[in-house]
Amino acid sequence: MLLSHGGEPLRAAGPAARWTVEQVLALAPDETSRKAGSKLGSAGPWSGGGCDGSGAVWGLCKGSGSKPYQTVVDTAGPAYKCSCPSRKFPCKHALGLLLVWVSGESALPAGEVPDWAGEWLTGRRKRAADKGEKGGPTAGGASAAGPADPEAARRRAERRAGRITGGALELEQRLTDLLRGGLAAADQSGYGLWEETAARMVDAQAPGLAARVRELGSIPASGPGWPVRLLEECALLHLLDSAWLGIDRLPEPLAATVRSRVGLTAPAEGPPVRDHWLVLAQYDTPDGKIVARRIWLYGRDSGRTALLLSFGSAGRAPGPALPVGVTIDAEITPYPGAGRLRAELGEQFGVPSPTGTPPPGGTAAAAIGAYADALRDDPWLDAWPVTLRDVIPVPSGDGWQLVDAAGDAALPVAPSALSRPGLWTLVALSGGSPVTVFGECGHRGFDPLAAWSTDADTGACGVDGVGISSADTTSETVPLI
Repeated sequence: MLLSHGGEPLRAAGPAARWTVEQVLALAPDETSRKAGSKLGSAGPWSGGGCDGSGAVWGLCKGSGSKPYQTVVDTAGPAYKCSCPSRKFPCKHALGLLLVWVSGESALPAGEVPDWAGEWLTGRRKRAADKGEKGGPTAGGASAAGPADPEAARRRAERRAGRITGGALELEQRLTDLLRGGLAAADQSGYGLWEETAARMVDAQAPGLAARVRELGSIPASGPGWPVRLLEECALLHLLDSAWLGIDRLPEPLAATVRSRVGLTAPAEGPPVRDHWLVLAQYDTPDGKIVARRIWLYGRDSGRTALLLSFGSAGRAPGPALPVGVTIDAEITPYPGAGRLRAELGEQFGVPSPTGTPPPGGTAAAAIGAYADALRDDPWLDAWPVTLRDVIPVPSGDGWQLVDAAGDAALPVAPSALSRPGLWTLVALSGGSPVTVFGECGHRGFDPLAAWSTDADTGACGVDGVGISSADTTSETVPLI
């Protein structure tokens, strides 16, 4: 098993900062791995272990066979290697080794890297250094020389655009028939008709349209009020169809957003942005046979929020995986489109720090305003990343709300978050006192993803004259998902 998540030869001379248990467990690809790794998180199964100042951690884990499993982790990536047959990244042995490391147990004293671990570490860091010196692949994934045949690439793009246009026209006719026959017909026809329409969009090479069609098919079974929700989603889908059919008349940022929404990928472009990025949240969302991983970052110096989006399939977790709450010194390259939230992780420098400065926070009213502003540029946006400052979680009917400490505004917690343990973690962290919460604010409510205590002990600062506050010292990030 071998997986590398980038990075470069480490320049740190001092000891690598240790993570927290929560940051390690956040790397687990699934709940089964998390539980199995926790069982190996003590010194008992381990021998011949150690760590060094560059961020390397290694150890031998006793297994069912005669030979122990050789496990090594480069925490600067992070990247993992283990001699076990597992196809999960990281495997339970890597997770257990990291748990032993973060606990400060004597099983992993400082020392020299053994040959079996040093060979992999040296090779990994050399490849990362060579990639950095050569500039690596361009943002589009091609070499600096560009595509081998630009004319052929142009013709392929034109053919695909033509197929998408045909699919959009067919979808418009399908929506017209639905509205002409009445929304009640959607409940009678069942899901099969929508799945057939979605398959036609896949044939038209428009996966974004296909995904939205499948969402339409599930709405009639979503409970009371479904006709209103179906009409809203039909209107958004019609807007996307119309935007694609008239894309030549749109300004370029909006046109880039439309291309992305219908499923046309574009390379990351523009100059890289180097900053100290705090990992705010990481979570995986299954979508059929594909798993999408979202990692939210906040730049300490740029004040920028960025989204790393990756995909995995066939039982393999997406990459990279970054521990929540650590701060990485790295470059990111943004993708085109409205908001330019999505970015590609580039070169990393040095060893990650286990803490970081939380993003500045605003009021609930400011969060709603930020989402409204984002909708002007991307009408199909489900949610927008915001940080709420000095809010208190309080029960409200069958749900919860995040209420401004001043008492002048509140945001409902999204239904998807009500059944997660993270909600109770947030309530316990607050204890009735104000907290700072990062999450996604959308038309379904606010989905909390990370939180920080605003007690004086954490070093949080006050609120300025425009309702925005800042924290200029480090504070522990509490993951909520």
